Amino acid sequence: MIETARVLAFHHTNPAYPVHIVVVPKEHVPSLTDLGDADESLLPEVMDVVREAAAGVAKEHGSCSVITNLGLYQESKHMHWHVVYRGESKEQILSTYGHHDR
Repeated sequence: MIETARVLAFHHTNPAYPVHIVVVPKEHVPSLTDLGDADESLLPEVMDVVREAAAGVAKEHGSCSVITNLGLYQESKHMHWHVVYRGESKEQILSTYGHHDR
């Protein structure tokens, strides 16, 4: 889907949502809070790809979530980001999140 020299975004092979994109650095990075041996300059590159994927999903579907996990929530011990559209209606989204900042 999106690929740079150091980052890859692809459709999840076992999606949990109607749209489920995974963004990973090509070199091993344990997690968002533990970059391991990776240079810190990699993180902005990863975020650029996450932003591009999220913008595409939001443009097509009107909304998306961007998720990363740490600790026991992180099944794969390689930093990765999920860009997902859950398929909810506008009414479901508004009832869940309320949009109190309007």
